[in-house]
Formats: sequence, C-alpha cells, structure tokens
Amino acid sequence: MQVNQELWVQAKFPLINFDPIAVSIGPLDIHWYGVMYLLAFLAFWGLGNRVAKKRSWWGWSQQDVSDVLFYGMLGVILGGRVGYMLFYGFDLLLQKPLSLFKVWDGGMSFHGGLAGVIIAMAWFARRKQRSFWEVSDFVAPLVPLGLAFGRLGNFIGGELWGRLSDVPWAMIFAKSTGFRAADSAALLEAWRAGELDHLARHPSQLYQAGLEGLALFVILMWYAAKPRPRSAVSGLFLFGYGIFRLIVEFFRQPDDHLGFLAMQWLTMGMLLSMPMIAAGAVLVLYAYRSDQHETAG
Repeated sequence: MQVNQELWVQAKFPLINFDPIAVSIGPLDIHWYGVMYLLAFLAFWGLGNRVAKKRSWWGWSQQDVSDVLFYGMLGVILGGRVGYMLFYGFDLLLQKPLSLFKVWDGGMSFHGGLAGVIIAMAWFARRKQRSFWEVSDFVAPLVPLGLAFGRLGNFIGGELWGRLSDVPWAMIFAKSTGFRAADSAALLEAWRAGELDHLARHPSQLYQAGLEGLALFVILMWYAAKPRPRSAVSGLFLFGYGIFRLIVEFFRQPDDHLGFLAMQWLTMGMLLSMPMIAAGAVLVLYAYRSDQHETAG
C-alpha cells in the first residue's frame, strides 16, 4: 500500500479513462455519448419553448419547437455520420460502404451535422410555409448548448484529444497511450509511476465545450434577445463557430489517418471552418446593408 502511495505522488497529470457506459439495464448499455445527445436535445426543447413564449415576435408555438427538433435530430444524426465518412473516413467508405451504418463504432462530424440540419430546416420551413431565415435565426441560438454537451461526451469518451503539452491543466487520455482496454492494470501502474507524463495533452474537448458551446451560446442568446435583420443571427452563428473552431484546431490533435493537410499546421477542421467564417461574415454584412429589419415573424 505504501508503494502505491509513493507512485501516486509521482503522477503529474490526471488520467482520463472513464467507463464509456453510463448505465446498464439488463442487456442494454447506455453510453455517455448517448446521454449527452439526449441532454442536448432536451436543452434545445426546453430553451426553444422558453424563447417561443418570451420572444413573441418570432411567432413560434410549442408544437413548432417540437417539430423542428424532430427534423433537426434526423439532420444531426444522418448528416453527422455521412459527413464524418466523407470528410474523415472516405477511404474506409470506399473499401467498406456498409461502414457508413456502423454508428456504434463512433464517428460524427459537426460540419456534416450542420449540413444535415440546414437541409432539415429547409424542409421544415417549406412544410410550415415559413422562410428559411425565419427558421434558421430561431434555431441558431439554441444549438451551441447542445454542442457543449457533445464535446463533454467526447471528453468522457477520451476521444478527439488535444496535442501534446505540459501546461498545468494538461491531461493524459488513456486511448492515446497505446495501452489496450484489457491492460487497464498496467495502464494505471504506468500512470501512477509518472511514466505517461510525456503523453499529456491539451483537453481540447473542454476548450471546444467552453468556446463553441457556452461562449457562443451566451453571445447568440444576448444578440437574439431583440429583433435583428433577417439572417443576421444565423450569420453570427456561422462566424462565431468558425472562429472558435479555428482557434481550438491549433490545440487539437489532427486525426491520425489525415494528419496535417499542408504546412504542418493546416487541419481538416480548419479547412472546413474557413468557409463558415466567410459565409457568416457575408450574411451579417448583407443583413445590415440591405436594411432588412424584418423579424422572424
């Protein structure tokens, strides 16, 4: 017992090695990532109803919120999976097309999910005979909190970790050490002995949860608290997310099978975020310059 206490003292950085299963009910395993998706959808529903009630100029009912959430859920899941396979797993998709449906193996792309949500909102807008921007400007401020839950799911799952670092808040992610899941005892012993300190990394998932999630949520909820020109709220979402994602990409480890795309710093996440920044800026400028001070109603 004394040896273990001495080894504990030698460990410099915390080890992130959560059980991916939150709850087991008989043969059913509920994973933390699934829990975070559920919390994200519940947050959207609760906040959406609150916004619809307090900001009457939107002209939204509780049924509208529930309907757009349903379409959005389909867009997130289908778009996120397809986007991941196209952007990050295209070679695997070509070799094994059925891998597209193996969602239990992990792999979701925000940019693919965004494309799916845009299609879902356009579909919803057409069915409800609303303009696309009426729907998009209402939905945009409700999304970042869900993104925060998703990044917390990445953190608990020990995936999408950051680059190597010795900052005081760096962490060691078990899946990045090379130890297999079956070698948990050896992993723990090596960590306690301080033998894994050189593998400490930026907790980039938490950076993303804080920036793309909470910070963007606060900014958009404040900005959308009063009527704005049509498309301005959506534009600010695209611009804000793109900027925050671009910042975090300097601390996040690129996917192993992709690495850096050019110049030893450009990543796929950066490449996909740059058009978002440009599109967001254009939308905001267009909204104000055209002087379309039309509310979502």
